Amino acid sequence: MNPLDQLQPLIDPPPVPWWPPAPGWWLLAALLPLLLWGLWRLLRRWRRRPRQVAAEQPLDALRQAALDELATLRKPYDGAPAGPWLQQLNALLKRLCREHYPDSASHTLSSRAWLAFLDNRCPAAGLTRWMILVEGAYKPQCSLSDKAIEELEQAIATWIRKHV
Repeated sequence: MNPLDQLQPLIDPPPVPWWPPAPGWWLLAALLPLLLWGLWRLLRRWRRRPRQVAAEQPLDALRQAALDELATLRKPYDGAPAGPWLQQLNALLKRLCREHYPDSASHTLSSRAWLAFLDNRCPAAGLTRWMILVEGAYKPQCSLSDKAIEELEQAIATWIRKHV
């Protein structure tokens, strides 16, 4: 006789009822609507986010006018007194700041505080190293080299284009 013949027949397990679900399913049922709501909000925010444009944004009219005015200022080449030119540069920057930052009282700033204010708005311009911009207007015989004039004008043009 075969020993396997003496074994009892297999007993089918009782059926598992579908209701009530196990505790993990209750947790999933509670978190699923929350997850769907969060996903919906994320998609809405993502669709509303402005797209990054590869090209530089066109300059608004005020910045373009400031760049045009900067280009028309007479530069003090060949050892000419730079005081009036530096005053015009400061006046141009103060007008721009008064227009773009009306609550900052930037037109009352002077010396290092003025340069620090400009540099905080656009560090790429590096205007804090141009102390001559604020001091040169008060020196009777202030003159700049041609290279310094070009570099200062370039720094101010950068500030006008990129300030926040």
